[in-house]
Amino acid sequence: MSDWIAVLTLAHGRHDHLRRQVAGLRAGTRRPDLHVIAAMDDPALTAGEVDGLDGPWTTDVVHVPPDSRGLPLAGARNAAAARARELGADLLLFLDVDCIPGPRTVATYLREARATPYPPRPAIWCGDVAYLPDHTQLPPAPDGHPDEGGYPLERLAELGQHRPDRVLLADGERRREPDLRQFWSLSFALTAEDYAATGGFCPDYVGYGGEDTDFGQVVGRLGGSLTWIGGATAYHQHHPPASVDRAHVASVVRNATLFARRWGWWPMESWLEGFAERGLAARTPEGGWRVTG
Repeated sequence: MSDWIAVLTLAHGRHDHLRRQVAGLRAGTRRPDLHVIAAMDDPALTAGEVDGLDGPWTTDVVHVPPDSRGLPLAGARNAAAARARELGADLLLFLDVDCIPGPRTVATYLREARATPYPPRPAIWCGDVAYLPDHTQLPPAPDGHPDEGGYPLERLAELGQHRPDRVLLADGERRREPDLRQFWSLSFALTAEDYAATGGFCPDYVGYGGEDTDFGQVVGRLGGSLTWIGGATAYHQHHPPASVDRAHVASVVRNATLFARRWGWWPMESWLEGFAERGLAARTPEGGWRVTG
């Protein structure tokens, strides 16, 4: 494998978060060769009207048309991956728009993609993610002025908090994950060749939920692997919790139903049960779920 690495980001608004991500990429010990931004119903991004997104790499914005049912996250990942492969990328690093890469995030993913023994393919690598506080609540910078940039890059490791239910490894450590249901899509990488072998994310998933769990099952069915790696920490920027409106509930129920038909078991059960407790969803006589109200 050559060293050509692409960072792939899905965006629908949150341009300040995207700018901070780009600032983190600029500060990395290894910068990407390509940054593909999949703009989901984001006319400003598509038109090139958002500043602060350039770096010493190629930046390419892919327009992803809207879907009345919700954000087409699965289709957007496929569009970004196709464009990256078309432009010559060998390694695809998917980074959520809310995530700022650490100084060695890109370098660590590249190191693991070269490491031996190579894990079973298609092979996914996942780094850890630390959660940042609300930047508006941070104390003033040492000069007494508020930090207008959001988060000081040199303090990310100090400010970020890791979730206790997630794997956290030291730099250079790696751990195979036997349960591919644990795959999460905030920060992960795989080769362009392996991504193509999976067929990508199932585009039938639209809106929140299910598409990443489905992708993990596809990788497992193909005999592939998921490996946690240390040293690739990314930092998730604070934002208010998403409001649980009817469209959000509808997408979870719709996508969970699709998943159950494809794999024979129900994902996101805690979400579904929580919706039921609030009168937003209910079980059907056939054992499925439906939106109520």
